[in-house]
Amino acid sequence: MALRTAGSVLVVFLWSVAVVLGQDGWRVKYPTQSICALKGSTVELSCSYTYPSGYTVTTTFWFTKIVNLRDDPDYKGRVTYRSVMMNGHTLKITDLRESDSAEYKFKFITDQTGGKYTGDPGVTLSVTDLQVKVTTTWWSTTLTCSTTCTLTDNPTYIWYRNSKIVQEFSSPSYTFYLKTEDSFYCAVKGINSPAVSVGGHSYFHVTYTHQRICTLKGSSVDMPCSYTFPSGHTVSETKWYTKEKLDEAPQILNPGYGGRVEYLGNMQSDSTLRITDLREEDSAEYKFRFRTDQTTWEPTFPGTTLTVTGLQVKVTTATVTEGQKVTLTCHTTCTLTDNPNPTYIWYKNGHVTNQSNSLFLNPVSSEDAGSYSCAVEGHEDIHSAEVTLTVSYGPKNTSVSVSPSGEIVEGSSVTLTCSSDAYPPVNKYTWYKKNVTSPKASGQSYSITNIISEDRGEYYCEAQNGRGSMNSTALMIVVAGHPQQEVMPQQTHSVHPDPNSDTYTALNMKTRSPEYDTLANVRDSPTVTIPQIDAEASDYEN
Repeated sequence: MALRTAGSVLVVFLWSVAVVLGQDGWRVKYPTQSICALKGSTVELSCSYTYPSGYTVTTTFWFTKIVNLRDDPDYKGRVTYRSVMMNGHTLKITDLRESDSAEYKFKFITDQTGGKYTGDPGVTLSVTDLQVKVTTTWWSTTLTCSTTCTLTDNPTYIWYRNSKIVQEFSSPSYTFYLKTEDSFYCAVKGINSPAVSVGGHSYFHVTYTHQRICTLKGSSVDMPCSYTFPSGHTVSETKWYTKEKLDEAPQILNPGYGGRVEYLGNMQSDSTLRITDLREEDSAEYKFRFRTDQTTWEPTFPGTTLTVTGLQVKVTTATVTEGQKVTLTCHTTCTLTDNPNPTYIWYKNGHVTNQSNSLFLNPVSSEDAGSYSCAVEGHEDIHSAEVTLTVSYGPKNTSVSVSPSGEIVEGSSVTLTCSSDAYPPVNKYTWYKKNVTSPKASGQSYSITNIISEDRGEYYCEAQNGRGSMNSTALMIVVAGHPQQEVMPQQTHSVHPDPNSDTYTALNMKTRSPEYDTLANVRDSPTVTIPQIDAEASDYEN
């Protein structure tokens, strides 16, 4: 016993020796070299680090295989980083698995080329489960809560006999002196070992295949178990049930219960409870009992704990500006038992858009706006609730239209309308005429009435919202004059005008003046005629 105690003290002393790694001011210090932790539990690994002055740390992370643990799919949803005080860092891993056993190293990177450092060697983590080993002598039986490594921090071992605590002690062993067919199991920090009986196979016992199951809402689950009973008994009835509290009556789940329950098995040594169309309220601990032709036996140790999870889309921010980055993650409340590292199918507005663990939109564009949901590959019929991604952006595709269409003539009216794609929608329209400094008008439409020739020119609009502005292309307005009217003399002897001139002259015949005394501009004026003059032909002779 003294030797055993000394050995324990020596192990604790080794663990408490800090490991300092570094050179020339670059150091990583780990408080422990090795840690032994239980499967299903949570562990924290910590370190502190130093570096020369003049550097700024930009990146810190832990790794086992070069890759940042946060990006390692084997650790998805189970890793948390936390900065502790000045230059301290902690790695937290939840729901430990035996595959997590590895050497963990810390690395930091600074803002200068070559300014990075890795603490090597790191911290060795060993993950173990609990098993009960039975040692029997002619006068006693000793049960040992066995692990593949010595648990860190000298934990307390709790022993259960028929689900009732019989011993809490730092020793992993429990000894009793009477033969029994009771069941036993041990626990450390809430993690239980499988139950065993020391009476051989001639006893009542149930072994559940899974202590915990996590599965998707809307899916189906099988919870199998195997059972034994003394020879000479015949099984007459099997039941699955849930029981929230010891003093409550069990809720029996008979086949067909709620139209979702089915029993599978051979009624001799195994039974499986199948529940379809799972709901979150189905989350509970499920147990099995059976009746023989001689007695009813109900186990007192833990059954299978079922957790039903829905899918939830988590987005870094649901409202973004075009050009920023967005990450969407498909989240469950527990690690799926049948698919711990699932591939997710992503849907946008109900259509498949991607297949990846997370959806990265960098940079995000206006086309990325929409409703997103996710599903687990293999369960594509089970979707998460939709999350709407809103992308704001400045005006695009700004243009001007004119009404009515066709030739614009003096005295008519037109309306110019500005159109633009933007989110939030354009809240300010301003109208300009090219080469004119001040604005002509505001509002989405601009009307020009009783048009004159001075209104001809190029017009454009400016569209604005809270994210930016954009000008349309210029629209040319051409103003046509009234149609020319033909000059029609009432008699002969008209004076023939120059066809290339806008004006012509008419001779006053009453005065017979050799000079022209009347000029008439016929552009945009009524028809000009030459009045009739009574004269003899001889009046024109010399």
